Amino acid sequence: MRWTLKPVPDSQKQQQLAQELGVDPFLAGLLVQRGVDAFAKAKSFFRPDLEELHDPFLMKDMELAVKRIQKAVGNNENILVYGDYDVDGTTSVALMSTFLESFYERVSTYIPDRYDEGYGVSYKGIDFAGDNDFSLIIALDCGVKAVDKVAYAKEKGIDFIICDHHRPGRVLPDAIAVLDPKRVDCTYPYDELCGCGVGFKLCQALTVTNGWDFDILIPYLDLVATAIGADIVPMTGENRILAYHGLNVINTSPRAGFKAIIENLNKTVLNITDVVFTIAPRINAAGRMEHGLHAVELLKEIDLDKAKECAAAIENYNSDRRELDRSITKEALDQIIINKEEENFTSVVYHDSWHKGVIGIVASRLTETYYRPTLVFCKSGDRLAASARSVRGYDVYNALEQCTEFIEQFGGHMYAAGLTLLPENYEKFKVRFEEVVCATIENKHLTPEINIDSKLPLSAITPKFYRILLQMAPFGPGNMTPVFMTENVVDTGYGKRVGKDEGHLKIKVASKKGEKNGFNAIGFNMGDTYDLITDGKKFHIAYSIDENEWQGNVSLQLRLRDITS
Repeated sequence: MRWTLKPVPDSQKQQQLAQELGVDPFLAGLLVQRGVDAFAKAKSFFRPDLEELHDPFLMKDMELAVKRIQKAVGNNENILVYGDYDVDGTTSVALMSTFLESFYERVSTYIPDRYDEGYGVSYKGIDFAGDNDFSLIIALDCGVKAVDKVAYAKEKGIDFIICDHHRPGRVLPDAIAVLDPKRVDCTYPYDELCGCGVGFKLCQALTVTNGWDFDILIPYLDLVATAIGADIVPMTGENRILAYHGLNVINTSPRAGFKAIIENLNKTVLNITDVVFTIAPRINAAGRMEHGLHAVELLKEIDLDKAKECAAAIENYNSDRRELDRSITKEALDQIIINKEEENFTSVVYHDSWHKGVIGIVASRLTETYYRPTLVFCKSGDRLAASARSVRGYDVYNALEQCTEFIEQFGGHMYAAGLTLLPENYEKFKVRFEEVVCATIENKHLTPEINIDSKLPLSAITPKFYRILLQMAPFGPGNMTPVFMTENVVDTGYGKRVGKDEGHLKIKVASKKGEKNGFNAIGFNMGDTYDLITDGKKFHIAYSIDENEWQGNVSLQLRLRDITS
């Protein structure tokens, strides 16, 4: 594990900000590192304001999109809201369809079947639209590379509005409007929105055009916040504003579907991590195990009792998903060993019996074990489909671009992508992908890295310090949970291995031997570091700070990331 200490912030700015805000210099340093180096910026950072959202009409084609929707409403056309089956897609569809239905009734939804149609816009979906007299499709979280399919729809007299956030290809689809801040010719000030975020901007534009109060959009922000967290887009700029207020909606007036999921949680206030690891997997499970429309139904349901029924069914899907995840991950790890590929630069595995709904999760699990770019393939009709995952600092999308001679289609981001290829090209692709990664990856990318914000003495950790730290949330890429390091600490004698197979480490750290006051610390899956903390030895810790609640008592604890001697 590499420990990388971030550059020390400008001391003059740090001290000045600490005085202006009345906060600990260490906290001021964290803010300066994040570009928050003046009082006005700090005010905006700690109190994200919806009025700071950008004008939606700054996005290329937004005016065209709004005019086409107005025309559809004026002519009583049928509108089909189409989205992918993951969290970003299903929240997008729930948001857009509910918003449109609030003032127009001829609206329906469509989520492609993961197994029958695959990712994104499908010919089957377009045929469904044609057979049912839909003349406008609004595609969310997909479509920016669907050139042939949009052309096919046009032949049938069906128009497209695309709301996407993935990288476009060299040619854009011939749609009425392509809303994608990653378009080369789009000058929108923020290009890191998720698909649901782009859909929200279209709703915002319609609100502005119709002279409606912005407040009608606030109840939809819970969906946007969930998509932002689940899609791991940067927690900066507009995303941070939308996530901040979306979490407030989840915690104060959650929609029935969310209420049904979270009512059994033993938490009074949910943060973005709770959303990502509690709400998002259940929304995802519907599309992974059954059909994404179940997730849309849950998100749109207004009756709590019906929402509970729907949530219970989805909970069963999630249990099935977890079991498949465990069994396929074991088979994939075994395959790497059988093939003697432990020393490769990549992990590429395939079995025709693997479930398409969990290969993305399995790819993430393999990346945790063998820290390198990973693809997990399964059978999908007459093709093979794969989910790709990467490691910090390495662009797997660019690597796949160098393997296109063996790929049917692909799309995605720097760290996650999906692709399909013909079965006869699997081995050739596997060899080529290994060659590309071997030639382009740096050694440092193959070692897990902990980015440490600051060195911190244990004496600086106080309840006030933690309260202000929490106000820096929501955390995510671009504004990660602060990680600290403290050198030369000792265990006060409480150190022990705990949990299943004694796989976790529980210690109480202090600055020196014999010190009575210390901090409880927990290191999950760190039982193998136990020898480093025994016999009064001094050691260094990397950690974040959180709270532990036990028998009604709440105390600060350190969440260990790594230990070194």
